[in-house]
Amino acid sequence: MPSPSIPILAASDLLVLALPVVGSMLLFYGIYQMITETRSQKRKKIEGRLQERKPAVADGVAQIMRRGAMGDTKTFADSVMGKFKFVPKLQGKLDQADLHWSAAQTLLNLAAAAALTAVGLFVIQVNIVIAALCGLGVFTMPLLWINIRRKRRMSKLENQLPDVFDMMGQALRAGHSLGGAIQLIYEQMPPPVATEFAQVYHEQNLGVKIEDALQAMANRVDSLDVRFFVTAVNIQRQTGGDLAEVLDNISGVIRERIELRGLVRGLTAEGRLSGWVLFALPAVVFCGSLFLNPDYGMVLLEDPLGQIMLMVALGLQLMGIAMIRWIVNIKV
Repeated sequence: MPSPSIPILAASDLLVLALPVVGSMLLFYGIYQMITETRSQKRKKIEGRLQERKPAVADGVAQIMRRGAMGDTKTFADSVMGKFKFVPKLQGKLDQADLHWSAAQTLLNLAAAAALTAVGLFVIQVNIVIAALCGLGVFTMPLLWINIRRKRRMSKLENQLPDVFDMMGQALRAGHSLGGAIQLIYEQMPPPVATEFAQVYHEQNLGVKIEDALQAMANRVDSLDVRFFVTAVNIQRQTGGDLAEVLDNISGVIRERIELRGLVRGLTAEGRLSGWVLFALPAVVFCGSLFLNPDYGMVLLEDPLGQIMLMVALGLQLMGIAMIRWIVNIKV
């Protein structure tokens, strides 16, 4: 008698069966991490209230301790991704965005997620070009979100600086020392400026010179106005002078610059809106042609020459929006 044949699954069939299982496990792990992090944050807030400590105080001390720990230990992600020169720049952007993440670990996680997405789409017989583009999108979209969050936080911090320098000038005139004025800023002002000055205050409490702590804040924030403030403080501590009057002058200059920046943005709003309209119009027309006449539009998606034309058109569109943004981006 012939032996019964046993069906053997191909490698692609095994991947198709394994991907939903792996995806479900990752989903449940992400939900578990989110719930755990939420509970830990609530517990930390309650402990801080019981100890009568401000959240900015705890955040400042935690950031200092975390930087020291990161300098002493090296994880697997640091050993793999730490050799690249752009990792320190990304770490600076994460710090400016107030995200307590490791740049090396973030890049490694994004690369793994992008590879898993591309391979999974390719296994379920999605076009290799579309799978690669989806994987690239999974890698780049979080980085774009980090950059947007960083810009918003830095813009908010720069808008707070005039009130900060006015308060510091009044505190100095009232007889407070520079350290006391910095303590007053992180106690009375809202984040993000309170977080940065809290870190300066706790660094100088831990033995760092106040000039070095302010210089570290200037390097961390990377703002021209903050560098003006740090330079004025360093000159005053070396040569003497009325620091309160200098802070009032810096505050006035920053207020005039913010007003001029708003005027420039109002005058260039039409150009920026025109750029986005020109960028979105071809995509809207293409989607409309696919809906009204699918045979006419599917040529660009199914024909290899049409796919190349689509890629070239997308590249030219991105180049056009970048040029328009470069034209209307006037530095103030």
